[in-house]
Amino acid sequence: MTVHTALSRRSFIVGSAAAGGLSLGLRLPLTAEAAAAARQPEVNAWVVVKPDDTVVIRIARSEMGQGALTGLAQLVAEELQCDWSKVTTEYPTPGENLARDRVWGSFSTGGSRGIRESHDYVRKGGAAARQMLVAAAAEQWGVPAAECTAAKSVITHAASGRSTTYGRVAEAAARQPVPTDVPLRDPKDWTIAGQPLPRLDTADKLTGKQVYGTDLTMPGLLNAAIKACPVFGGRLASFDAAAVAKMPGVRKVVKVDDTAVAVVADTWWRAKTALDALPIVWDEGPNTDVSSASIADTLRKGFDADDAFVGTAAGDAKTALAAAGARIVTADYAYPYQNHATMEPMNATALFTPRRCEVWVPTQNGEASLAAAAEAAGLPIGRCEVHKIHLGGGFGRRGNFQDYVRQAVSIAKELPGTPVKLIWSREEDMLHGAYHPTTQCRMTGALDAQGNLTALHMRISGQSILAAVRPEGMQGGKDPVVFQGLNGGGAEGAFAYTVPDLLIDHAMRNPPVPPGFWRGVNLNQNTFYVESFMDELAHAAGQDPLAFRRKLMARHPRHLAVLEAVAERIGWQTKPPEGVHRGLAQIMGFGSYVAAAAEVSVTGGKLKIHRIVAATDAGHVVNPAQVERQVEGSFVYGLSAALHGECTVKGGRMEQENFDSYDVLRLAEMPAVETIIMPSGGFWGGVGEPTIAVAAPAVLNAVFAATGKRIRDLPLKNHKLA
Repeated sequence: MTVHTALSRRSFIVGSAAAGGLSLGLRLPLTAEAAAAARQPEVNAWVVVKPDDTVVIRIARSEMGQGALTGLAQLVAEELQCDWSKVTTEYPTPGENLARDRVWGSFSTGGSRGIRESHDYVRKGGAAARQMLVAAAAEQWGVPAAECTAAKSVITHAASGRSTTYGRVAEAAARQPVPTDVPLRDPKDWTIAGQPLPRLDTADKLTGKQVYGTDLTMPGLLNAAIKACPVFGGRLASFDAAAVAKMPGVRKVVKVDDTAVAVVADTWWRAKTALDALPIVWDEGPNTDVSSASIADTLRKGFDADDAFVGTAAGDAKTALAAAGARIVTADYAYPYQNHATMEPMNATALFTPRRCEVWVPTQNGEASLAAAAEAAGLPIGRCEVHKIHLGGGFGRRGNFQDYVRQAVSIAKELPGTPVKLIWSREEDMLHGAYHPTTQCRMTGALDAQGNLTALHMRISGQSILAAVRPEGMQGGKDPVVFQGLNGGGAEGAFAYTVPDLLIDHAMRNPPVPPGFWRGVNLNQNTFYVESFMDELAHAAGQDPLAFRRKLMARHPRHLAVLEAVAERIGWQTKPPEGVHRGLAQIMGFGSYVAAAAEVSVTGGKLKIHRIVAATDAGHVVNPAQVERQVEGSFVYGLSAALHGECTVKGGRMEQENFDSYDVLRLAEMPAVETIIMPSGGFWGGVGEPTIAVAAPAVLNAVFAATGKRIRDLPLKNHKLA
């Protein structure tokens, strides 16, 4: 999830006029061929067709490995009916978007929303361009446009036997009126969308042609390394710039706000070497006594607190539980801090002059980056521009949080006219994240004499992301995002179980560790809590975990369908191989229904995850091959968190500073993943995040089946299975 920055077109135009017109970036001298290409007219905002029939599709959302660039291009190309083999893409800039009344819509890429929130208007962009191309050809031929057809970038008038290509009529098409009401193709007729096409960005990544933010170079570029106070809430007290001023390559030592200091040098390594040698005094502030233990104690007290926000309720759960007597099952769970730990650490390149500021940055939200750049530069928004670069991982870190952009601009202001590339070290990236929030949960359920769940109280105690980063999203003090996957209804994440007396509430407790949207967000821990406890209830009732869930899911057919699909594929009703045990989990999140079934063995206390079957119902599927890859990647991410991921606090700072202490899943630990794609139509769900959530509970329920040990706090590395 990322912040939507409110920028008006008027404020952009006023600033642009003051700057003497709109510059679209640092431009190097163009070759004659490149200059000719730059003059090619667009058909509309989404589509540029060149004379050689190359189709350039403009994509506003960011590509960070999730395949959004290819999927969105497929949707546009489907309606355009162009030759897919000649499709390429480009990013428009957020400044251009503002200047054109935000014609490309949101630049925010997060919450698995890239396709599900923009599919309608990007398809209409492609359909409108097709109509304009057909209208231009029909006008040249003097025939009704309705008599013409378009396919694979060729327009045909069957009655006269004439045909032409998109490239030949593109310039004339650009002069056609833009249609305001365009019909869209039925998904059953799709020939480009819905197909498992190779990703458009793969070749450049394989050959090394793809430029990431850390690769970027330009004439006169300098490099910056930075350190901020490692204690949360701390500040910069002083530093001795003279001590490193004469070190090789050093150009300048810069104070950045009140929290950090940076060294600028001719190479990044020289900048970092000087920074490491720089004498720095920190004012560590009021949080030096904060630790993981003190945070956990604060959260535990939330279990019995009266100040809780209600997320979902039915009947009177507290009264029903009080009257249930001995048939009560209670379990306390906990989920730790997690770091995004993107392979590419935070970075941005800025070029500042008193009249203009430009930034080149891997960002999940180009408009938020533009707003941050303008604020740091102290310039009107119209005098600033941001150029997006493919991300070397995002996972939520590069969305709401634009600290690295502000820092890059602040440093560049000290060297006007010189481009400066800021790269965080891995240690800086680990110490100054926006962490997956820590929460605890007390689950209390009542079973009747027949083993039916009659009442359930789920008390979450822990951090609110919105309270920290998007307070405008709060609802009367409540953070609705805390209840992902637990809602009584709605398209984002409905609770799958019908319980007569139900209460799901949240005691908000906000330690000084900054929380952030981390891939899967609150759905991760909520699924771990609910699906682990459903397993506990089933065993307490003496029932099969699948059968127990079925009884509660009769009114939730889509939830049940994905659960049944994984159970059937893994052979739930058959005996597994000797020593192998199974576990199940399901959830709805980010608009999609997902489930997983895992097979594991535990030998000598060592866990081996053999196989995971995963089912996804996202309503519509744009690229099934990419859905499969995203599901597989989700389990890499989800199992890394479940088995290894933990950030611990000591002395008011994170203890994990690199991958030697923040481990991730290794190849030998990765199970085989079988993906079942079962789109039921009628809605558009997300893909990149939902299945992360079912990884931990499916595996841990299987671990219980194997060992009889119930794991109620993560990561698994902290537990002995022997």
